[in-house]
Amino acid sequence: MLLPSLAYERPETVEEAVALLRATRNARVLAGGQTLLNALKLRIVHPDVLVDVSRIPSLREIAHEPDGALRIGAAVTYDELAASPLVRAAHPVTAAMGSRLVDRQVRARGTIGGNVCLADPTSNFPPLLVALGARLRVRGARGARETDADGFFLAPYMTALAPGELLDSVLLPALAADQRVGYETLQVGTDSWALARASALVRCNGTIREARVALGCGPVPVRQRAMERALVGRAPTAAAIAAAAALAGEGFDPPGDVHASAAYRTKMAIVMARRAVRAATEES
Repeated sequence: MLLPSLAYERPETVEEAVALLRATRNARVLAGGQTLLNALKLRIVHPDVLVDVSRIPSLREIAHEPDGALRIGAAVTYDELAASPLVRAAHPVTAAMGSRLVDRQVRARGTIGGNVCLADPTSNFPPLLVALGARLRVRGARGARETDADGFFLAPYMTALAPGELLDSVLLPALAADQRVGYETLQVGTDSWALARASALVRCNGTIREARVALGCGPVPVRQRAMERALVGRAPTAAAIAAAAALAGEGFDPPGDVHASAAYRTKMAIVMARRAVRAATEES
């Protein structure tokens, strides 16, 4: 199916992109286009203007911030994420995720910013960013602002981006020497939709001192605070992690569909949470 008739703009700077988004109320940001182009062909969305940000240099950068956080430009592709020495050294789980997403064609075009801003409940990065305590840098007519990943995802396909705003970059906090990350997912099949996901950030030195656990594949990624509290102060044994995981599921309300019931998704998300914590503590 052919694309509908629309205007196309390719700004060279973030400032130009923001100005275009502000000037045209019915504009859409084009980065990798992995979802947007299909939505256009199916006439699901009807923008007047596409604002292509894929070649803005600052959105393609990966660099360390003064506070040690790793800044990943919103237009960095999954392949670039996976191949970056900075990402592989500072956040190996994030790099590994980029290397395994879907297929080679999607990894070459899809971007971390597109994945985050789409806010598809089954997307890979949102639960990981929530568990990591990531920050999202947004640019708009009033300048730059930052928001925590916890509050960025409002509902399926809805984020805290205001009209005219553009996601500039994702900021991953530096990991301490005793922090590890785990990520587990259950998919319908290879390169297919996920039924449940979970991410965990754990600080452990013989005893778990801090834990952040997020479930994915519900309407939005959800922190599992009861599970987190149950983990703190415990040795990272299989029994202790399983007991804490029994408290998981709070605020998690996944849909039921042809692939799985809501109850099954919830049970599997709890299993993924347990496995994610195990993965994050097995080297501690």
